[in-house]
Parts: sequence; structure tokens; C-alpha cells
Amino acid sequence: MAFGLKKEELARWKHAVSRGEIAFLTHFWYDPRFPEVHSVTKVGCSNLERLAAWCTENSLDPKYIHRRQPFPHFDLIGRRQKEILQKERLWEHLERFKLL
Repeated sequence: MAFGLKKEELARWKHAVSRGEIAFLTHFWYDPRFPEVHSVTKVGCSNLERLAAWCTENSLDPKYIHRRQPFPHFDLIGRRQKEILQKERLWEHLERFKLL
């Protein structure tokens, strides 16, 4: 279940994904399978080859890409979410979702 997301943020992410850019969208999230996790970052890109390459470059398995058109994405949670947001210098995501 997703929450804490602004319509404008989602619209910007969808637009960037549609253009074939690697785009990041972080939101609060709850899933009873992962009780220690309180947020998820969706890394989206409509160009599946580019998204798969991004996953590989970041030591993530592209087989876990959600190939849902028109917004394919890879879900980042936990330790890897924090590491990649730091690597990408997405400080606002890290601060807003208390990942630091």
C-alpha cells in the first residue's frame, strides 16, 4: 500500500519514465511481508534495455523488473534503497523518508 505521495510527484515520474529516462519515485509503503520497511523507491524507465542495464550497473538482478506497461520499474527497499539513493545524490528522498 502506497501513501504520502503528491500527485505532482507521480505525474513528473510518469512523464520522465515515458520519455525513457531513469526516474526515481520514493513513497511511504507498508507490506506485512516486510514489517521493518517503511518506504520504497520505484526506479522506472520505459526503455527496458536501459532499465535492465541500470540494474546490472547497480548489482541488481533485472529479472525483478516489474514489466508493467506503460511504467516498468524496479522496486528498491531496505539497505540497497538507501545506498542507491545516496549514490544518485537524491538527498531529498533520503531526508523526507528518514533513511539517513
